[in-house]
Amino acid sequence: MTLGESIQRLSDNPTLVIGFALAIPIIILVLNFIVCKDEGEEVPWNYIYSTLIYLVMIPGIFALFFSIYLFLFERQSIFDTNLYVQVLPIMLMVISVWLIKRNVELKYLPGFGKLSGLVMTIAVVMLLMYLLDRTRIGIIAFTYMPIQYVLLCFVGLLFLIRYGFKRFAG
Repeated sequence: MTLGESIQRLSDNPTLVIGFALAIPIIILVLNFIVCKDEGEEVPWNYIYSTLIYLVMIPGIFALFFSIYLFLFERQSIFDTNLYVQVLPIMLMVISVWLIKRNVELKYLPGFGKLSGLVMTIAVVMLLMYLLDRTRIGIIAFTYMPIQYVLLCFVGLLFLIRYGFKRFAG
């Protein structure tokens, strides 16, 4: 099964996606009523909130960058946007983070900082791919190089950008 086939299967049978999109905010709302404002940062609750954040952020990040990829590289029209796979996970991510932020500060959730690193890494990779695609440098420079040197240059550039961002941010 390819990625395209799995996305098509989700689009053809959206009950799983809609059920997931309804269940997570309901669970968060129930937790917000059960857990007091000051208790959300304590041990059992912060792990539950962290798990819920990961459950919505990973599909939301994937949908966001998948949409960017389709619009920039595949030149997909905005009218061909798949609402179940491209829009709903992003909306679910925003709503769920907003609901959780009402009860818990996100900096107290374990592993939340890792998500920002993931987003930054994916954004840098997308930016590098876009720049290489638009300038045609990738075709000229990397056509005559062995693939291991191309990968080594790419990984080195990623580490350089991550190091620069860490120095810049903090």
